[in-house]
Amino acid sequence: MSYTTGTDQLLCEIDDGVATFTLNRPEKKNALSNELTPALRQGLLDLELREDVRCIVITGAGSAFCSGGDVSGMGSGARQSEAPPPTQADRVRSLQYGQNTLTLRMQQLEKPLVAALPGAAAGAGFSIALACDLRVAAESAFLVTAFRNIGVSGDYGGSWNLTQLVGVARAKELYFLSERIGAEEARQLGLVNRVFPDETFREEAAAFARRIAHGPTSAIRFMKKNINRAANTDLATILDLEAEHMIRAFQTDDAREAIKAFQEKRTPQFKGR
Repeated sequence: MSYTTGTDQLLCEIDDGVATFTLNRPEKKNALSNELTPALRQGLLDLELREDVRCIVITGAGSAFCSGGDVSGMGSGARQSEAPPPTQADRVRSLQYGQNTLTLRMQQLEKPLVAALPGAAAGAGFSIALACDLRVAAESAFLVTAFRNIGVSGDYGGSWNLTQLVGVARAKELYFLSERIGAEEARQLGLVNRVFPDETFREEAAAFARRIAHGPTSAIRFMKKNINRAANTDLATILDLEAEHMIRAFQTDDAREAIKAFQEKRTPQFKGR
């Protein structure tokens, strides 16, 4: 099955519970654009409502994940409209809206998100990869903050997500120096969960996502909420949240199937209910 994104710059296929978004600007290393990014925002909203989608993968066409913003169009001074140029406040509000409707939405999405990196994840592409719940990478892939290289400070939540994963000092080093992090080093740092051979990367990334999709949907949704909340609250709050989610999860068909399968010494067949 497929989902129509409305643009050739973003493709989507749905198979066996997994929806795979492919950023499709390989000639630009899948740089973001005013066509691609809104389509991704809308696609995430649409697929969250589909019962046949239980895990969402974001990947890139060709040899890259996403090189970030399209630098070739930055700072040219070219104007597409005769309207007055936006003020600094206008630009700030526009970027805030863009970040809240993508990065924040990704964190709040009730379905697990996997970034599959066939190659470079740089700049805003790095930030989007970190905004996913899990990341898998090909052996030749690398991550780089890259913002330093064009003299800007970074956006789309990269600084927050990176700090959560590696700590303050390491995050500052990666932002200040903008050094490339190879796939294996990224795995050791906790930025990447799995590294697969280049030759079999897409097949193994798909299999990884299917394992998540075939799990107990409600329980995984509650797990995501618990862990996201744990990043910025106290233990007492998490204990209360865990108790609520645990009792709600016990009431699902998936939980009943898991208990029955355990008693019958067989593998559970989860239906996402």
